[in-house]
Amino acid sequence: MKIGLYFGSFNPIHIGHLIIANHCVENENLDEVWFVVSPQNPFKQESQLLNAQLRLNLVRLATDNSIKLKASNIEFNLPKPSYTINTLIYLEEKYPNHQFEIILGSDGFQNIQKWKNGDYIIKEYRFIVYERPGFLVQENIKANFKLTNSPQLLISSTHIRESIKNNKSIQFLVPDLVKENIENNGLYK
Repeated sequence: MKIGLYFGSFNPIHIGHLIIANHCVENENLDEVWFVVSPQNPFKQESQLLNAQLRLNLVRLATDNSIKLKASNIEFNLPKPSYTINTLIYLEEKYPNHQFEIILGSDGFQNIQKWKNGDYIIKEYRFIVYERPGFLVQENIKANFKLTNSPQLLISSTHIRESIKNNKSIQFLVPDLVKENIENNGLYK
């Protein structure tokens, strides 16, 4: 199987994430896209993140009705912070018959050389890159990548968290089940 790995904090997951993942699975020759929830991204402060298990639950709520989009807790049992290289090595060992490709925005693509073992990841993996406003894809990175023409929505998890704190509606920004879970549990207040 060919799996697209969509890494992120998903703090929280929103419609923009789902549109990109669905576009990739439908248009980039992938069998599935796995939302790899990162318990602790090395580039983010842990204090800004909702509990990892709660974020994973929101991703599961968002993807449960899809046969091609999956929530993954694979990084929950790996050392923290969550380095992509550790996850990739673990996945290769656990699923030797799968082929993995990395889905990421053009902002992240610009920084892959700064990742732990970034040169190895660039050499060994294919990337599916979607454009983010203000971040042109730089082709000076010698990577195997495809620029995908995914629809873009200017939605951010930061905006959603701020809306919740200010008692503004997040309807239509996140799936209904995610919205209900956030509201019923007082998340991000």
